[in-house]
Amino acid sequence: MSITVYVPLDASALSLGAEAVAKAISAEASRRGADVRLVRNGSRGMYWLEPLVEVETTAGRVAYGPVQAEDVPSLFNAGFLQTAQHPLALGPTESIPYLKRQQRLTFARVGIVDPRSLDDYRAHGGYRGLANALRMSGIDIVQSVLDAGLRGRGGAAFPAGIKWKTCLDAPPGQKYIVCNADEGDSGTFSDRMIMEGDPFVLIEGMTIAGLAVGATRGYIYLRVEYPHAQRALLAAIAAAESAGYLGDNVCGSGKAFQLEVRMAAGAYICGEETSLLESLEGKRGQVRFKPPLPAIQGLFGKPTVINNVVTLASVPIILDRGAGFYRDYGSGKSRGTLPIQLAGNLKQTGLVELAFGATLRELIEDFGGGTASGRPLRAVQVGGPLGAYIPPSRLDTPIDYEAFAAIGGMLGHGGVVVFDDTVDMAAQARYAMEFCAIESCGKCTPCRIGSTRGVEVIDRMLAGNAIERERNEVLLRDLCQTMIDGSLCALGGMAPFPVLSALDHFHEDFAGAADKAAH
Repeated sequence: MSITVYVPLDASALSLGAEAVAKAISAEASRRGADVRLVRNGSRGMYWLEPLVEVETTAGRVAYGPVQAEDVPSLFNAGFLQTAQHPLALGPTESIPYLKRQQRLTFARVGIVDPRSLDDYRAHGGYRGLANALRMSGIDIVQSVLDAGLRGRGGAAFPAGIKWKTCLDAPPGQKYIVCNADEGDSGTFSDRMIMEGDPFVLIEGMTIAGLAVGATRGYIYLRVEYPHAQRALLAAIAAAESAGYLGDNVCGSGKAFQLEVRMAAGAYICGEETSLLESLEGKRGQVRFKPPLPAIQGLFGKPTVINNVVTLASVPIILDRGAGFYRDYGSGKSRGTLPIQLAGNLKQTGLVELAFGATLRELIEDFGGGTASGRPLRAVQVGGPLGAYIPPSRLDTPIDYEAFAAIGGMLGHGGVVVFDDTVDMAAQARYAMEFCAIESCGKCTPCRIGSTRGVEVIDRMLAGNAIERERNEVLLRDLCQTMIDGSLCALGGMAPFPVLSALDHFHEDFAGAADKAAH
């Protein structure tokens, strides 16, 4: 009987040598006459252990990692196919503390299923949510999403059900579902992991959204730097079409839903929903004025639901297990779970899915294992390049939308980037302004001009003496407030967050060159 061995096809695992490991296992098994069935799964999200090799047993999977191609002969010599001990042995995969402490709902199948196999998806609970949705009216589906308390996981945290209801209530006619898969924030990779490791869950979620609001077409606007995700999605869409889960007659219901993948324009601003729509229509990616809202007048002027990958991928479990099941996770107005991405100066980087309510300290110390350098932690940026820098004194802030807003931060897409005490926070603040200047679509003055002037003011602060620094700091704070109040979208409106937080919590880093020379 063949033994199943799993080696990830995840982009990050590939960058660490997973393809060479897979080839080495196939070659070694062939040379030794071992009957091995090799499955290319998604990553479990423990990137410090990648490439992670798993062996299927009657008691569950046993893990080895991080494995390199040159380790493969010794694994066979030790009898790893019979889960024998080896220096790279990690024991049962599900017992690894990093995984065991998580609450995986949206990521329940990632790393477990073969992402190209529809049968594997269905065997692990896939398409049960769609089956339930097909027995419900559109308003009942929308109500389930509302009752679950699902908020957009792309950054704004707007209640998904309200978006859906607005689109549902729009006049009948052509409507669209658009998935924002242009994952551009630093330190984020959860969208990519889903698309590469469990693409059917996104397809199912978009199909349910289409049934809910009466949309017959969907588009996945995919980051151009994600070719592995593109291949996984195209294969999954083809399989879903062949099996009748997509097309003119979804599961024999008489309802249509077609789905396409469109590659993005390579611009950060196209992650903003209205700029995305412009790009999807073949135009330059520039932000639209609102109103009208996309749910009323979106793609090609038609009512459109736009959600990101994690939001839409969270929908099938709500329709499968019920709104109450999902809502019971989390706290306050932050319901369900959030896939958090740990990056930067950490010993254990990767993905952690937890119910809202855990603290930053738990994430960084219990899951991340502290700084990789072993030096003291100095700052944490949460929410991508526009997120505020959080000092160690606020690490006990719970992962909760309102709790982060109360300290001047945001959860955004759930990216957590850690810095030790060698970081220059003035340089980080300057980078935020420079990033905005480069990535601005140019449509509004506060963002286009404000970010450029912001870089200049920071440079003057760092070059001058104490008196000049104080005068320029007043100017910089005033400029930041103008950008917050006057920018057309979140790029200009949030670029000041990292700048202001750096000024507030790490003021000493802004000492001018003249002051430093004097000391």
